[in-house]
Amino acid sequence: MNGIALGPLVLAADRFAVVLGVMVFIAVSAILARRVDQKFDSWSWWVLAGGIAAARMGHVALYWNSFAQEPWRMIALWEGGFFWPAGAAAILLTIPFVLETMRQRAWSLVPLAAALVVWNTAWQLTGGTQATPLPQQPLPALTGETYALSANTGRPKVINLWASWCPPCRREMPMMAEIAASSADVNFYFVNQGEGQEAITRYLSNEGLALETVLLDQFGSVARHYGALGLPATLFIGADGVLKNAHLGEISREILQTNVARLSSGN
Repeated sequence: MNGIALGPLVLAADRFAVVLGVMVFIAVSAILARRVDQKFDSWSWWVLAGGIAAARMGHVALYWNSFAQEPWRMIALWEGGFFWPAGAAAILLTIPFVLETMRQRAWSLVPLAAALVVWNTAWQLTGGTQATPLPQQPLPALTGETYALSANTGRPKVINLWASWCPPCRREMPMMAEIAASSADVNFYFVNQGEGQEAITRYLSNEGLALETVLLDQFGSVARHYGALGLPATLFIGADGVLKNAHLGEISREILQTNVARLSSGN
């Protein structure tokens, strides 16, 4: 599900594709620095730093109202959130400003093209979302009732797979709870993976969190059903009960709100 497992390390598909592209870019730039011009060594680091910074600043600018309330999140790169057209513009600007000759500028297209091809190939191979239906198996709720995720069809759903021992889950949970409480058109379900009722209740109480629907998935059946490779995982289910999108890893406020808005509009 939109992820790659490398031993104990799990990467979301989009991040895996970016990492591969960056590695190829660095490797090809290093070869050019040795065989063509040493200038490519410093240029490659300008590209990486400038591209990432510009892409992040572009994202912050697009969602400034959200970041104005929590300015520290501007540097929370682990949440994701990059506006790559701004990054691409910054990368293109490094070519005339750092590379002085036409020969250098022509050669600079080689590592950029190689990185783009590898990124696109990796994303196409790993980034798809299968139209998976909701699981039929009922799960116990924190309130003591039994609940099936396939019930209450006709309304879109957000399913968050989490555990209290998972640091990214804990970081995103207050924001998830806030958006869940304010989303009238979408049902949120917080499906705990592998913990008991006492541990869950203690965590929610200690953190002062109020979640409307918490389900206990002792054996990780929902994670297996959707092929989730790690925690947290956020699943966006359409009104037809079919998976529309999935996010592996900690999710940002902007990405969550965008996907919830899409579900509400029927997209």
